[in-house]
Amino acid sequence: MSYYMKRKNKKEKPLFDKAGVRVKKKPDLKAKLDKEFSLFIRLRDCMPNGYFRCISCGQIKPFEQADCGHYINRQHMNTRFDEMNCNAQCRHCNRFMEGNIQNYRKGLIAKYGEQKIILLEAKQSVTRRYSDFEYEQLIKYYKALSRKIRKEKGI
Repeated sequence: MSYYMKRKNKKEKPLFDKAGVRVKKKPDLKAKLDKEFSLFIRLRDCMPNGYFRCISCGQIKPFEQADCGHYINRQHMNTRFDEMNCNAQCRHCNRFMEGNIQNYRKGLIAKYGEQKIILLEAKQSVTRRYSDFEYEQLIKYYKALSRKIRKEKGI
């Protein structure tokens, strides 16, 4: 007889409310909002010809190579879905240069002005929690905006 028993792989049962409808968990909603918000930011910053300019290095690249770069880290929920905090960034700057923050700040100042960036930096210290309802409404909002931009730019 062995000293340990192999555990059975138990799948988590979905949460149900009283009516028998599946309830979405917050991580699911946050991930879905991240996806919709990222698409919106990349579409917003895309030019009508299907290219975008990286806010950090200034290179012009095809839309498919765009990332949604955050000036203030995503862990700060108060600025995570702030449209001023997020801009189209090339994958090299976003993933391999840790956001290329110094040049990102210069790009933000050129785009919005220094006063707004100082206010944005002050927002990061404020804690924020989103309710499920807020997540759901923001998902709908950014989905609709993305559809509108796709039609306008023909992407």
